[in-house]
Amino acid sequence: MVINNLIEIFSYSFMIRALIVGVLLSFCAALIGTPLVLRKNSMIGDGLSHVGFGAFAIASVLGLAPIQFAIPIVIIASFFILQLTESNIIHGDAAIALVSISALAVGTFIVSLTGTNVDINSYLFGSILSISNTDILITVILTIAISLLYLFSHHQIFSITFDETFAKSIGVNTKLYHLAFAVLCSIVVVLGMRLMGALLISGLIIFPVLSAGLFSKTYRSTIISSALIAILAFLVGLIASYSLNTPTGATIIIVNLVFFIILKFSNLLSSSFKS
Repeated sequence: MVINNLIEIFSYSFMIRALIVGVLLSFCAALIGTPLVLRKNSMIGDGLSHVGFGAFAIASVLGLAPIQFAIPIVIIASFFILQLTESNIIHGDAAIALVSISALAVGTFIVSLTGTNVDINSYLFGSILSISNTDILITVILTIAISLLYLFSHHQIFSITFDETFAKSIGVNTKLYHLAFAVLCSIVVVLGMRLMGALLISGLIIFPVLSAGLFSKTYRSTIISSALIAILAFLVGLIASYSLNTPTGATIIIVNLVFFIILKFSNLLSSSFKS
């Protein structure tokens, strides 16, 4: 019965596209999210998603391709946030709030002012029907880029994550890595908005890492565990959303929340037995 349901679900082309993009994006979000969460910079994903919403809205009004328009805009916004933070003009979380709220307001204002027939809900909460073959191609390229970054720069990323001062002292170009993560995080957020929506995409970056951190003892195991949790939560959420006819993004986040609660409870239970 279950197998028949799965065959039926993935007999639709839009579900196949959602499956490919979702699995790859879950993997990418976990890899990008691990250093961000451990460095307590996880809310940058939420901030950039608001910028992405504004860019999507403007692109729709101007009749431009949303993805191609939004990616450079969000990358520029991530550079601007980094610049504000590094120059100490505005504190990190305040810089994120300044840029994200402004972009969200501008996007909503322009859509309302022009009176165009734009489905804002699909930008806010995502829509698997909007995923295209172009999204698949960009996601595959993104996955390769992030995998290569970790493959050849794992030790540098580790040192920057836990002790940036030490990383600088041994000659690591920390600014270059910050820029690389800003670019990759921007692309993950923009692509993920099609599936998860602007209000939920940051959960794909944060939840799996938090769940993995409950039982992982090393940095490497945290990365691997968060990627596996992210992919599993996505698959369960995608199938559940189709079966229950619920919003895909919200269902995936709820599954992630359930995983976190189960692991947290198991962790507390294990600690009480040891004591």
